[in-house]
Amino acid sequence: MKCKVTNKSINPFMSFGKMPIANGFLDEKDFSNEFFFNMEVGFNEELSLFQLNDHPKPEKMFNKNYPFFTGSSEYMKRHFRNYAEFVKKYLKTNSRIIEIGSNDGTFLKNFDNSENYIVGVEPSKNVADLALKNNIPTINEFFNTNNAKKLKKFIGNTDLICASNVICHVPDLNNLIEAVDLLLNKDGIFVFEEPYLGSMFEKVSYDQIYDEHIFIFSASSISKIFAKFNFFLIDAIPQITHGGSMRYVLKRFKNSENENLKKILNYENEKNLNKIDSCLKFKKNCELSRDNILNKIKTFKDKGKTICGYAATSKSTTILNYCNIGTNYIDFICDTTKEKIGKFSPGKHIPIKDMNYFQNNMSDCIYLFAWNHKEEIFNKEKNFKGEWFSHVSL
Repeated sequence: MKCKVTNKSINPFMSFGKMPIANGFLDEKDFSNEFFFNMEVGFNEELSLFQLNDHPKPEKMFNKNYPFFTGSSEYMKRHFRNYAEFVKKYLKTNSRIIEIGSNDGTFLKNFDNSENYIVGVEPSKNVADLALKNNIPTINEFFNTNNAKKLKKFIGNTDLICASNVICHVPDLNNLIEAVDLLLNKDGIFVFEEPYLGSMFEKVSYDQIYDEHIFIFSASSISKIFAKFNFFLIDAIPQITHGGSMRYVLKRFKNSENENLKKILNYENEKNLNKIDSCLKFKKNCELSRDNILNKIKTFKDKGKTICGYAATSKSTTILNYCNIGTNYIDFICDTTKEKIGKFSPGKHIPIKDMNYFQNNMSDCIYLFAWNHKEEIFNKEKNFKGEWFSHVSL
C-alpha cells in the first residue's frame, strides 16, 4: 500500500529487505503463512519527509489482537500525566477533547469527564474494549474524514485534538489533516508527539523504522505538510520517549516567531535533515551498526556465552530481521505481555517467554530491545550480574 502525501513518486535510498508485521507475534502453526513485505525507505525533499515507500494495509497491523497496551508501562503512564498537564493550558471549562489512536485510554484518564467532554478513537478492538471497560468513551474506528463527519454530528466542534506515536501510522496524511480541520473549532489546537528524525539519525536507532512507522517526522516536514492545509506549527518540544520524540503544536493562526521552534529548525538545517545527504549518511551508519552488533554477538557466542532478548518490542522485529539474528544467536526473548508470551517473534521465530522463565534461565548476556526504557528495566533487574548490550549506546 502506497503513502498518500503527494502524487510524486519517491525513489528508495535504502532497503531493509523482507520484513514481517512488527507486532505479528505468531504461533508455530502459522510460520508457513507468515506475511512479509519489502521494507524500503525514501526521502521526499519537497516536504523534508522520511517515509516507507510501501507498507501493509493498516487493518493488518491494527486489529482485534493488537499486542500493545500503553498502560503496561509505569514510565509511559507518568509521561502521559505530564502530557495531559501540558495540553490543559489550551483548555477552557467544558472543552471537547479527542485523542486519535487512544489505545487503552491511558492519556484520557487524566481528564475529568465532568469538566470536559472526552472521546478516544481507536482502531484496535481489544485495546478499545479495555478503554471502555475503564470508562473512557472510545470509538472503535480508524480516524478519517468519514468518521470525523459522524463525530462532528455527535459532539460538535472540538477544542483540542491530541495524539501520541499515531500520526506516523496513518498512510493518508491528507485525509487525516482534513478530518482534523473538519473537527477543530477556529481557535482549536492540534498537539501530537512522534519519534523524531533528528534523534533517529543521531542515535542510528534504525529500529524506529517498521511497518507502523510509515513516516519519521521532523519539525521541518510537519511545518511544510500542514502549511498545505493552512495550519501553522507554533511550537516543537523535544521528548525523551521512544528514544527521542518531538511534541508538535499546531493551530490555524501563526504566532510571533517562537524562539524554541526557531532553534529546532536551525538545528535541522545545520544537520541537513532537509536533504537526502543526511539519509545517505544514515544508511552507511545503519550498515556499520549492523556489522558491529553481529560481531559483538558472535564474540559472545565464541566465548560460549548464552544470550536472551529482553522485551519483545515491535522495534526488535526490524533489528532481528535486518541483522539476520535468529535462534542460532538468541535463545529466547522475555516479555510481560500475555498476548505475546508463548508465541514466536515475527520472521525469526525466537520463542517469547514469561518473566518467571527469564529468572529461572538467566543468560550470560541480554540484548535490551527496549533500550528506550533502560532506566526502568535496569532498576527492575538489579540482580542481573551479566552484560547488557544493544545496537544503541546504553
